[in-house]
Amino acid sequence: MKHRKKKTLGSYPYFSVVFSIFLSLFVIGLFGLLLIHTTALTAVIKDNIEVQIYLNKEVTDNQRIQIQKALSSKEYIAQKEDELQVSFISKEEAAEGFIEETGEDFTHFLGENPLRDAFIIKIGPEFQSKDQLNEIKTDIEELTGVFEAVYVESLVESINENLAKISAVLLGFAVILLLVVVMLINNTIKLALFSQRFLIRSMQLVGAKASFIQKPFLLRSALHGILAGIIASAGLYTLLNFANQRIENLASLQDLQVIALLFFILIALGALIGFSSTYRAINKYMKLSLDELY
Repeated sequence: MKHRKKKTLGSYPYFSVVFSIFLSLFVIGLFGLLLIHTTALTAVIKDNIEVQIYLNKEVTDNQRIQIQKALSSKEYIAQKEDELQVSFISKEEAAEGFIEETGEDFTHFLGENPLRDAFIIKIGPEFQSKDQLNEIKTDIEELTGVFEAVYVESLVESINENLAKISAVLLGFAVILLLVVVMLINNTIKLALFSQRFLIRSMQLVGAKASFIQKPFLLRSALHGILAGIIASAGLYTLLNFANQRIENLASLQDLQVIALLFFILIALGALIGFSSTYRAINKYMKLSLDELY
């Protein structure tokens, strides 16, 4: 006669529970990493939105200094490490750069340098809407000595439109994913606790308090959630390292503190999901009548 292992309160087939929570947290973590990289890439793009300010050919050094001072006082100029993002490129420097890139010296057949002195300014992220950039362009062109202010309008519009679409898609996906994850884990834990329903009823019949019955289930499910979170975080870390080796400059978009925070959230979320799902499931079995247990 085979020896049957005696069931203890709070024990149940935990592999399927841990695997379900791990799989769900891994998918959520992938979404989190996508969001982190998308946000970082967006910030890089926004940090490089520039306006090129071309000066009149007859502008004097004094006028150029006044223009630079006027630009430095504008609130829409971006700052990096407390330094205003305003740079000056003389027409000689521009010509040298053009010749170096193309290999052709256009001054030989033109007889002169047709390029203009220019300021390059970077615009703060909060001033990058289409209307704001048009206002900035108008404001700059009113300065004495400025010939024209230019920015790539189609690029800015495309960035803003795509950001809005990406944000809407990611938000919708996150809501759907969260609902699916909660339903999946709830059903998995209910099935896992099904084998314990008669033991739970037996404990109730001998006068055990609800908290006494719930405690081992809740403690074990929280630990299983933490374990699933650790495994999911380890899997994501391995995947991230693999991606960094395959995709050039991907690591430059990563903030290790933010990624570590994501892993911590996954572990905490695993414990919370396991705890809350088990709490609901065990309360359901405790409220069932004897006939409903069969």
